[in-house]
Amino acid sequence: MTIDQLLQQATLHSEDKDQQPHLSIPKEWTQGRTAFGGLSAAMVYAAVKQQLSDDRVMRSFNCSFVGPLEAETPFTIDVEILRQGKNATQVLAKAIQNEKVCLLCQICFGVARESKVNVINQDTHQMQVPAKAKFLPQIPKVTPKFLRHFDLAIEQGGLPFTGSKVSLIDGWMRFKKAPGSISDAHLICLIDAWPPTVLQLLRWPAPASTMTWNIEFIHPHKVFKATNWMAYQARTRQAADGYAHTEANIWDQHGQLIALSRQTVGIFD
Repeated sequence: MTIDQLLQQATLHSEDKDQQPHLSIPKEWTQGRTAFGGLSAAMVYAAVKQQLSDDRVMRSFNCSFVGPLEAETPFTIDVEILRQGKNATQVLAKAIQNEKVCLLCQICFGVARESKVNVINQDTHQMQVPAKAKFLPQIPKVTPKFLRHFDLAIEQGGLPFTGSKVSLIDGWMRFKKAPGSISDAHLICLIDAWPPTVLQLLRWPAPASTMTWNIEFIHPHKVFKATNWMAYQARTRQAADGYAHTEANIWDQHGQLIALSRQTVGIFD
C-alpha cells in the first residue's frame, strides 16, 4: 500500500468509524516487529487533522511510542479535543491495539495572526541536491522493510553498525514513489525515515527504539512538489546509560527551514 492509501484510511476512520471501524498497517511498512513509527505517527496526525479546520495548522507534535504497533493487526485511533480556543487547539490522540495504547500524541494547532514579532530563521546548510539515492540497499532480513518506500541520499555520517567515529547524519530524503501531494502528514512520515544517529557508533547490530518524538513545523512554508528532495541534518546532543538525545533540522529543496525534530532513543546493546 502507498502512503496516500494509508493516510486516506486514517482520514476515513476519523470521519466515520462505522464505515472504517479498524485500521491496519501492512508488513511492507514495518521495522522489526513493529510498524514504522513515522507512518503510525502520520496516520494519527491525519485522523486528528480531519476533525479540524484548515486554518488550524500544526505547530507542535509530541509523540510517545508506548508499545509496539503490530503489522496486519487491527487498531483504532481515538481523538480527543482537549480545548479549542479562538487561536489554538490542543488535541490528545491514541493508537489502540488489543485494548492497549501503543502510540500517544499531544498536538498543538494554531491559527496565523498579525504580530509585531517577526524573527527570520538563519539556519542554512551547504549540501547539494543529489542526482540519485545512496544509502542502504534492500537486504532481506537485514534492512527494515519500510525503507523500500523512501529515497535517502547520505552526504555525511556513517551507516548503522559501522563503528563510525561521528554521530551525525547529513543527507536528503523523499518518497520513492511520489505521493499525489505533500501534506504535513507526509512530512511526519518522511522525517522519521532516517535511522537514529547513534546506531553508526556500534560495530554490531543491536535493537534501538524511539521512545519520544517532538516535531515543530515552521510556518508559513511553501507548497512542496512531491518529487522534491528534503534536506536533513541530525546531531546527537548526548548519549549515556542506554539512551540518546538527538535533534534535527529539515529544509525544503530551496533551503527554507520547515521543521525541527527531537527524539529520545533507547539503545539495547
